[in-house]
Amino acid sequence: MKEQKYRVENGAGWELDVRRFFDPNTLDRSRRPIVCVPGYCMNCFILGYHPGGTSMIESLVARGFEVWAANLRGQGGSTRRSGERRYGFADLALVDLPAAMGFVAENSRCEPRLVDLIGCSLGATTAYAYLAHHPHDHGVGAMVNIGGPLRWNRAHPALRFAARFAPVLGNLRLRGTRQLARLLMPVVQRFPWLLSHYMNPDIIDLSKADELVQTIDDPDPQLTWEMARWITARELVVDGLNICHSLYSIEIPIQCVIALQDGIVTPEAALSVLDHIGSHEIDIVEVGSVEVPHAHADLFVSDGVEERVFRPMGQWLESVN
Repeated sequence: MKEQKYRVENGAGWELDVRRFFDPNTLDRSRRPIVCVPGYCMNCFILGYHPGGTSMIESLVARGFEVWAANLRGQGGSTRRSGERRYGFADLALVDLPAAMGFVAENSRCEPRLVDLIGCSLGATTAYAYLAHHPHDHGVGAMVNIGGPLRWNRAHPALRFAARFAPVLGNLRLRGTRQLARLLMPVVQRFPWLLSHYMNPDIIDLSKADELVQTIDDPDPQLTWEMARWITARELVVDGLNICHSLYSIEIPIQCVIALQDGIVTPEAALSVLDHIGSHEIDIVEVGSVEVPHAHADLFVSDGVEERVFRPMGQWLESVN
């Protein structure tokens, strides 16, 4: 697998960290390129890394796809050269994502000019907001939502409680989140129930903590404030547009991958898009059981995730190309 790194100007003072992954021996140029969008406090590192097996990007590349990882502002190696430091949903969905998608469409080795989107957690929400604002010229062939919310039909009580402090969160800039996570990892290993709503330590190799925490980025206070308002209101409004109400005209195929024991993005929140999207071509992948519970992070780095998530995702993307 080859990796190529690019710096993409978003037109608002940021250089986005965008990367291409492909295998020249297996690449199928007749397929649409895939653009992966990471979520909140997350970058694309974890999409190309697995502590004990095949990563999501490796799995898709092995199937002949050209995969692009798009770190939007505040994520990964993206850097601010000028302009505003704070950012929210409108900046990510209406500025950064179109810039990354346009770059991919112009520089892809594949023949189709459309792209397929894989939205990871809040990355899926960003993709929904983009689609809602571009109902007729979105340039998207199909979309995969991995544990991403649209409408908060049900949120964990702790999440709703935290959302009540939106004004405080909007003025709180946190630094050193990755270092803090590294320090707390031994505590999680000793008391795994502390993060049971986020991950199941029994199926994730936490001995690779130094690698795993590389996917963690500092949160932006503006985005955190907007998220808190969204959780309280249930429906997301971006740049004056209600995203739920504006997806009825979007008819692209969509796959939803959910963790049944997810306490961060509940299955009800992740599947809420089915009540609003105009598509009639929908696929649902449910992961987890009473015997082997799966939470949010387990959709990316757990043992067996290749068989449970990456393989059915790749097969579905092949079928809709």
